[in-house]
Amino acid sequence: MLDDLKIFIAAADTKSLTAAADKLGMTIATVSRRIAALESKLGSVLLHRSTKGLTLTTVGERYHRECAEFIEALDQRISNLDHTLNSLEGEVKILAPTNLGVGALDDFWAYFAQQFPDISLRIELNNDYQSLQDTQADLALRVGQDSNLSLVQKKIGEVYSVVVASPSFAKLPTELSDIQHTPSVAGHIFNDWQLIHQSGAHETIQKHHHFQSNDMRVALNLVLRGKGISLLPKGMVYRDLEQGNLLRVLPEWQGPSREIYMVWPYRRSLSVRAKLLRDELTKFLHSQAWFIPS
Repeated sequence: MLDDLKIFIAAADTKSLTAAADKLGMTIATVSRRIAALESKLGSVLLHRSTKGLTLTTVGERYHRECAEFIEALDQRISNLDHTLNSLEGEVKILAPTNLGVGALDDFWAYFAQQFPDISLRIELNNDYQSLQDTQADLALRVGQDSNLSLVQKKIGEVYSVVVASPSFAKLPTELSDIQHTPSVAGHIFNDWQLIHQSGAHETIQKHHHFQSNDMRVALNLVLRGKGISLLPKGMVYRDLEQGNLLRVLPEWQGPSREIYMVWPYRRSLSVRAKLLRDELTKFLHSQAWFIPS
């Protein structure tokens, strides 16, 4: 019915079916038929038709006066929404875990800012769960599946963890049983170490850690300073391993893989900026040696 109203207003404003058809990109027959359908729904004649053009009836004048401003405002809002959704100029917000968003994705944030300077990128990092609705975020990078069924969740890959130490650390374990007596550093989500051997064997190590933190960046900094060994996500330590700042401890063992998901609201249209960020970030992660693509 809104489309029929727009046709009626165009005809009333131009006082011509022909002019209204040209303005709307329709045929004269379609314009005439849609106005007649609107009049039938309302049970009132809105326009007088004559060889001299169109004139509003008394009911038509009142209807035009009440609806024209509303339709114009609605068109403007739709136009603004279209610009918001389809323009590469504007804001996009993403949530991500701190231990993945810092370090592992440093190069990506810099690349995205360089390649798409018209996009205002908002990055909110937190290892605790944050709601997309509460934070008004467009996207979220999650470790593991979200229990919220109103979200689209696309698994994009996996990251596993490795045991690492500084080359200066003097008490490197040579066997798995040595870990129990080796000074260690732990992030709170890696308090009990579940390790998988390349043969498929599983072991869980429960031990007292000399240092613990709820932020794995603190654990990493302590390991780099030779304070102990630690089990950390490979994406977090990959660069230090490549540069020789860290080394793998018992490289035949690793932690279980952690599934990484890209998440966005099911009922909300993603802007082209959010789609671009989603696709570029997925492509970046799939290109990383420490990431296992789905």
